Amino acid sequence: MRIRAITLRILQQFIHDKRTMALMFIAPLLVLSLMSLVFNSDSYEPVIGVSGQAVNLSASLKGHEATVKEYSTVEIGTDALREGTIDALLTLNGTAPQVVLEGSNPTANRAVMMVLEQTSQDLLPSSGIKVQPEISYLYGSADMKTIDRFGPIMIGVFVFFFVFLIAGVSFLRERTTGTLERLLSTPLKRWEIVIGYVCGFGVFTVFQALLISWFSIQVLGIMMTGSFGYVMLMTLLLSMTALTLGTLLSAFAANELQMIQFIPLIIVPQIFLSGLFPMDTLPVWLQRVGLGTPLYYGADALMNIMIRGKGWSDIALDVYVLIGFSLLFMTLNVLALRKHRKM
Repeated sequence: MRIRAITLRILQQFIHDKRTMALMFIAPLLVLSLMSLVFNSDSYEPVIGVSGQAVNLSASLKGHEATVKEYSTVEIGTDALREGTIDALLTLNGTAPQVVLEGSNPTANRAVMMVLEQTSQDLLPSSGIKVQPEISYLYGSADMKTIDRFGPIMIGVFVFFFVFLIAGVSFLRERTTGTLERLLSTPLKRWEIVIGYVCGFGVFTVFQALLISWFSIQVLGIMMTGSFGYVMLMTLLLSMTALTLGTLLSAFAANELQMIQFIPLIIVPQIFLSGLFPMDTLPVWLQRVGLGTPLYYGADALMNIMIRGKGWSDIALDVYVLIGFSLLFMTLNVLALRKHRKM
């Protein structure tokens, strides 16, 4: 009888907690649907630039499911390669194909090499073209490890995840213990409270960003060709975005469990859309969703810095977007405090 009473109490508690019920049953379905879209997406179709005599190979390359872009000079094609417009640049030195791979995306590299191999097999019976092309890399090398490719993205993921979770739970505890309520009863303005909390938590995020960046590069040996200062900047901005988002969502959570339950809805989709999987193979509407997530911009900037060695001009947009996200979440934090007490 007593066991039955406990069971009924738990059931009633869950039934009356609509938010927990939704997160328990709807969130897994959304995540599974997203996984299905990501893993069942179309195979990657490489974009190959051709210049000079290699233009004659365009038809054959297109016949093997490659997008081909023709350039009048090698210099123009190389510029396109640096800008990420194409995955590889193909030229001919006599009869020997020369291929320069962009190099930062192993998936694209494999796709390009497969197309070139199939094209060479088609042309071999009727031409003297060398079967094995001369391969070089604009970024990275043939020895590039998996951790070098995914390391910059995972740095952003870990920074964002831990700051989001810790900041959200800590701010929630401030509210449930009455500390926030006491602050709201003082002459402090809402925006002052928000900035104060952000600055307080922000001190620790600086040290966390420094530690994660240093450990990943110096201890784990992840490829680093750009400026460590820019890596620090991007991890710090990701931390601030996660901090302001975590404190914002904590206003809509009644306890730590509900805060943790936000992870499948807020963190997991961002991981899938951060560039961990080729965005070009996803449905267009899902690519647009990815453009609305902070982690996408942080991961993009870290990839440009650590693998491609890019500088400020190439990460400036990502910096401004993350600053915009932080300011937006801070503003919404101020508005969310109205539900506690008007000032």
